[in-house]
Amino acid sequence: MPTTHYKKLVRDKIPEVIAAKGGRPVTRILPPDEYARVLRDKLREEADETVGAQTYDALVGELADVLEVVRALQKVNGISDENLEAVRAKKFADRGGFDGRVYLESVEE
Repeated sequence: MPTTHYKKLVRDKIPEVIAAKGGRPVTRILPPDEYARVLRDKLREEADETVGAQTYDALVGELADVLEVVRALQKVNGISDENLEAVRAKKFADRGGFDGRVYLESVEE
């Protein structure tokens, strides 16, 4: 039987899904410091997949994955929903959002 190497963080139930399909997943539980680092890698992976989403359903699915990783990062770093929202709201008040579709071409100095 061939082996495919992934070397990446996966959702908790993925090993069960693989086993149910006849695969034999080899996993390990990450120590806290490695988990915190790997979550950031996972956020990049999910963001890249979001960029590549070609359909509405794919986009929604990838955004859900990004949100799940953000929530995990919040938890591992002790960031409450209220704290994150307060910082988001302050940045919005100070700098605005993205609804205006403003694309900065250059700045003359």
